[in-house]
Amino acid sequence: MSKISYKSVDEIELIRESSLLVSRTLGEVARIIGPGVQTITLNKLAETFIRDHGGVPAFLNYNGFPYSLCISLNDQVVHGFPSTYELKDGDIVSVDCGVVLNKFFGDSAYTFPIGEVDDETLTLLRVTKECLNRAVDKAVVGMRVGDIAYAVQDHAEKNGFGVVRELVGHGVGFKLHEKPEVPNYGKRGTGAKLEEGIVIAIEPMINAGKPGVKFWSDGWTVSSIDGKPSAHYEHTVAIKKGAADVLSTFSYIEEVLEQKK
Repeated sequence: MSKISYKSVDEIELIRESSLLVSRTLGEVARIIGPGVQTITLNKLAETFIRDHGGVPAFLNYNGFPYSLCISLNDQVVHGFPSTYELKDGDIVSVDCGVVLNKFFGDSAYTFPIGEVDDETLTLLRVTKECLNRAVDKAVVGMRVGDIAYAVQDHAEKNGFGVVRELVGHGVGFKLHEKPEVPNYGKRGTGAKLEEGIVIAIEPMINAGKPGVKFWSDGWTVSSIDGKPSAHYEHTVAIKKGAADVLSTFSYIEEVLEQKK
């Protein structure tokens, strides 16, 4: 069983650079995403942008995954394939991106509403992002993984949503997936102790309906068991004293989305 790997201050800065390239890539996706756009177009844009800025798409060929982005539509939770599907009014789409830059990994995801989305689904997006923020608040020295997990579960379930249990967040930095696993459900005060030098990807995956999921025959795509929408947001976070150090950012995305209103 692999152990948790600790990063130096300098290594965390390199992970920050990788994470910010992910964030900027998602900002570029935000510029063109909208009704009528094929999801494969988003994939091509992201791969070009990452390579033009000295990075390599971390997902491409990872355990055989054939694309640079995971693009998950509506009831798809994660690991969806880009395709010739044209986005339409009312869709939601999780775009998950990872890069390798200077041998270090960054990872982040954002769920985009496309055009006019119904109020219930918009509430799901808002609450899932709030779950992420509440989890980040617990990503400090002295807390435990279970405190992060509980923060997500408590907020999601209080709002009537289902918390996916089959998929988890993870350590990140030297590799795309490291120890510790970071579930979105659990008990406070349990799990690995959070210490300085640990870097994790926190990623709430929240379903509008039941928490259960089904795995597709493509070997990758995961969708909600009842066909209801699912939302997914993710940040790469370094554990620090007092307050977490969030290495990725949604600011590039949200500035673009604000301009497009």
